[in-house]
Amino acid sequence: MTVFRIGEAAELLGVSADTVRRWVDAGRLPARRDEHGHRVLDGVDVAAFVRAPGHPALSSARNRLRGIVTAVVKDTVMAQVDIQAGPFRVVSLMSREAVDDLDLRVGSVAVAVIKSTTVVVERAPAPKGRTTP
Repeated sequence: MTVFRIGEAAELLGVSADTVRRWVDAGRLPARRDEHGHRVLDGVDVAAFVRAPGHPALSSARNRLRGIVTAVVKDTVMAQVDIQAGPFRVVSLMSREAVDDLDLRVGSVAVAVIKSTTVVVERAPAPKGRTTP
């Protein structure tokens, strides 16, 4: 079974470690102690928490990445907007009118909402000392 430490779960959920600790302390997210006394969360429990009704990260848009605008390139009709969302670079091509309407500028905060008919999923290698089924 895959297990995550508080910080790892926080990174996956897009929240702070303190937020995950509060969820655990409130009994909303189950955790246990590992052999070193660290609180860990089972991957299955984290997945169930995210799927549960009323989870704060859920919305009708399933893929949302909040980040900072790092580049805006506009021509007469189209524009390219680059967003750095954590370790991820997201590039969007959109109308110049949309960029102007949203007042997107380098340094502003934006949310990339992604809906795609093709999403490639890769399995990341387990961190050293972790086991996965």
